[in-house]
Amino acid sequence: MEIDFEKLRREMVESQIIRRGITDKKVIAAFLKVPREEFVPENLKESAYDDTPLPIGEGQTISQPYIVALMTESLKLKENERVLEVGTGSGYQSAILAEIGCEVYSIEKIASLAKKAEKTLKKLGYNVKIKIGDGTLGWEEFSPYDKIIVTAASPKIPKTLLSQLSKNEGKLIIPIGDRFSQDLILFIKRNEKIEKINLGGCQFVPLIGKEGWEE
Repeated sequence: MEIDFEKLRREMVESQIIRRGITDKKVIAAFLKVPREEFVPENLKESAYDDTPLPIGEGQTISQPYIVALMTESLKLKENERVLEVGTGSGYQSAILAEIGCEVYSIEKIASLAKKAEKTLKKLGYNVKIKIGDGTLGWEEFSPYDKIIVTAASPKIPKTLLSQLSKNEGKLIIPIGDRFSQDLILFIKRNEKIEKINLGGCQFVPLIGKEGWEE
């Protein structure tokens, strides 16, 4: 029997995202549009819209839809903003950002995931620049960024990422904690002052790199 992914997508947006308090119309529209089933392994496609993270290989995961929505909404994105994503993974978060109209730059440490994500994004018509490397060191060439989103957990905020953030209301969202549980922290940069907002508990795979966790 053929799966009605569009119906599952609508149900996911209604029950997992809107009901939990996500109100940004641009974020909701992007979640209704991006086919999440394209970003999960073939054998997990029927679970693409479940309320849970899913494995995508190489010990990595695609985050629970609500967490992706919460992180995206927290950045208060505007069209044409330059966004750096640390941890491309499946490419799903990149697609959501691109659908909103952002200029997306994404870094992935694992080459096989980066190549697969790039292929999926191109197939769906999303123009995302992807680089293979240490995400904790950012992507200086295209900085400063209006927003930075980190989709893996760090023991502390990588200073290099903070330095590549725009001074004028630049926002960076990152899970910070130990390897097993973290808090989702939003940093807002206003000139040299940094405001910190805790958005609550979460659980992400570790951010491996010079300014994150060691291998």
